[in-house]
Amino acid sequence: MVKKGFLLNLFVVLPLLFLFGCTDFGTVDQGRVVKYDKEKRLVTIIRDVKHDPMNPDYSHLPPFAYSLPTDPMETGPEPKAGGRMKLDTQKSQIIIFDPSTQDFKTIDIKVTEKRENVDRQDPLVYDAAAKAAKKFPVVDREKKAVTLYSGRQKLFVVFTMPDEYFAMPDSAWDAGDEVRIYYKQEGKAIRFMNISKTDIFKK
Repeated sequence: MVKKGFLLNLFVVLPLLFLFGCTDFGTVDQGRVVKYDKEKRLVTIIRDVKHDPMNPDYSHLPPFAYSLPTDPMETGPEPKAGGRMKLDTQKSQIIIFDPSTQDFKTIDIKVTEKRENVDRQDPLVYDAAAKAAKKFPVVDREKKAVTLYSGRQKLFVVFTMPDEYFAMPDSAWDAGDEVRIYYKQEGKAIRFMNISKTDIFKK
């Protein structure tokens, strides 16, 4: 119950601080995780350049690393890293972060299937028998197809792309968790919230 109260306060307060940026109380940062070192408790993010918690734009380079709080009460669920920054089906493009170059790659894709307004409970993305979400991305290297689901966009997509990109790991096409970080000292998180995995109203 105490932790739920903390998460509720964090959910309400951090967006307000985020809108105003740096304050006497500290600063809030938001980003998408591209690397997570569990042993060192170090998370690396691509920062949001819009400073708009409801409509972020994860395109700030270079990536920035934070050490996580040692107190579990100040830390949400552990983050998942991923390379996908943006999926734009209108332009038929996907943008990923390439750790080998520490830069973005914009890749032209051919969408073969697209379904919009797909809720997280939709049978396309949710296994009712297992009572769990299906795992994405699904990369079929024989059929040259990638299947993705974006919960934020409520978008289910199957696409193909140039052959050389199928050599990249599956994580390249997965979106890392969105996180908010409250800090006073650069690189050292005081509070850490995993937006992607936190449901403050869940009983």
